[in-house]
Amino acid sequence: MVSLSHPGRLRRAPENFLDDAQVRAVQSGRRDFLRQALVAAGAAASTGALAQATGEKLILEPQPHATTLGQPVAATGYGMPSKYERNLMRRESPGLTRVSAASVAFSPLQGMFGIITASGLHFERHHQGWHDLDPSQHRLMVNGSDETLLKRPSVFTIDDLMRMPAVSRMHFIECGANTGMEWGNVAVPTVQYTHGMLSCSEFTGVRLRDVLDFCGADYRKGRYVLAEGGDGSGLTRTIPMELVESGEVLLAYGMNGEMLRPENGYPLRLVVPGVQGVSWVKWLRRIEVGDQPYGAREEVMHYIDMMPDGTHRQYTSIQECKSVITSPSGGQTLLDRGFYNITGLAWSGRGKIRRVDVSVDGGRNWRTATLQTPVLSKCLTRFSLPWVWNGEAAILQSRAVDSTGYVQPQMRQLRAVRGTRSIYHNNAIQSWKVAPGGEVSNVQI
Repeated sequence: MVSLSHPGRLRRAPENFLDDAQVRAVQSGRRDFLRQALVAAGAAASTGALAQATGEKLILEPQPHATTLGQPVAATGYGMPSKYERNLMRRESPGLTRVSAASVAFSPLQGMFGIITASGLHFERHHQGWHDLDPSQHRLMVNGSDETLLKRPSVFTIDDLMRMPAVSRMHFIECGANTGMEWGNVAVPTVQYTHGMLSCSEFTGVRLRDVLDFCGADYRKGRYVLAEGGDGSGLTRTIPMELVESGEVLLAYGMNGEMLRPENGYPLRLVVPGVQGVSWVKWLRRIEVGDQPYGAREEVMHYIDMMPDGTHRQYTSIQECKSVITSPSGGQTLLDRGFYNITGLAWSGRGKIRRVDVSVDGGRNWRTATLQTPVLSKCLTRFSLPWVWNGEAAILQSRAVDSTGYVQPQMRQLRAVRGTRSIYHNNAIQSWKVAPGGEVSNVQI
C-alpha cells in the first residue's frame, strides 16, 4: 500500500518550449536545442511557495467569483475551454515538413485524462491541407472495378447515409509514422512529439458492409475495396474485404457526439479500426470493390518499411500493441520526493489490452499496472501505477500485452529485426529518465 500522506508536486511539460531561434535550429538539423529549451523552461517554473503562503486566504476569504454575477447562460453558442488552458493545444513540429499543408499537428497527450481525445485536440495529418466542405454538395459513389463485382452502383448524399441504421464505437487512430522520429535515436523531448500522432474518439456512422449489401457486392470475387478521398492529394488506399465483412469499418459522419470536424474529414470519412491512420480516408468520395490490391501510391511508395537488407515491407497496416507513460514524461519536472501516480495509454490494432507492466529501473523489475475501465477492442486504455520517488535517478517504462499475447518489444529487439532506417510502425518501449533533480527527459536504453 502506497502512502498518500506526502504527495509529490509535478511541473507540467512546457507547452511552448521553442522560441524562434530554436525553431531555426531544428530546421537546420541541430539537436542541442532540446537541452537549451528545457533548461530555459525550467528557469521560469514556480515552486509552489506562493500557493502555500496564500492558501489560507484563498480558502477563508470570499473570492471575486463568489461575490459577483457570472456570465449569462449560453454566453457563447459553442462552449470553449477555459482561458487558463489555452496552452494545451495541437502543435506542429518545426522542421518536420517543408509545407504546412502537408504536415502533422500533434496531440498534447501529457495534458489529457481518460481515453477520449477532445475533438479540438485530435491530431491532424494532411497531404494537401484541409477543407470545410458543404455537406449538401458532397457525394459518395460506390462502384465495382467491373460490372460483375457490384450489382447496383450507387451515389449517396450525406443525408442518405444518415438515414441508414447508425452505430457508434470508440476506437483509437494512430498515424503509421507515430514515434517515427525516434527510430535512429532520441529526436524530440516530450510525449506530445514522440507519440502525439494518436487520438481516440467515439465515431458514429453507417457500416460499410451495410452499404455494400445495399449495392449488391459480390463478396466471393470482390476481396478488396479502394477508398478515395476528395482532397487535392487524391489519396487512395486498399482495404481488405475481411475487415469490411467484420462490420467494424464505418462510413463515419460523427465524432464525439457531433459532426466530424473539418480537419478530421467533415462531412464523411472512413474508420478502419486497428489500421494506420492513412487508411482512414477523409472527405471520402468513392468506394470501389475490386478483386486484387490496387497498389496505390500511398501503399507502394509511401507508408512502407525500409528493412535492413534494402527491401520494402509493404501493406503493413495493422498498428501493433504499444504503450507510453504520459506522466511523468519528458519535459516535466518532479519538484518533491513522495507519491506520484504514473499514468499512460496503451493500445493495440489486434484487439484489447490484456496487461500493462511498468518499470522504474529501466526494465530490470516490472510491476503490473491497473487498467482503468472501459477496456475496449482497438481503443485506448488508460493505465496507472502508484510510485514513491525517493529523489534518486530512475528510468520509467511501460510494456503492454494485448489479447493475442503479443508483448510490446524493447527498442533493441525491434531494431534487430527492422534496423534503424524505418519511418513507420515504431511500437518500441519508451523510456523517460528522471534525474536526481527531478527533470524528466527522453532517453533510449
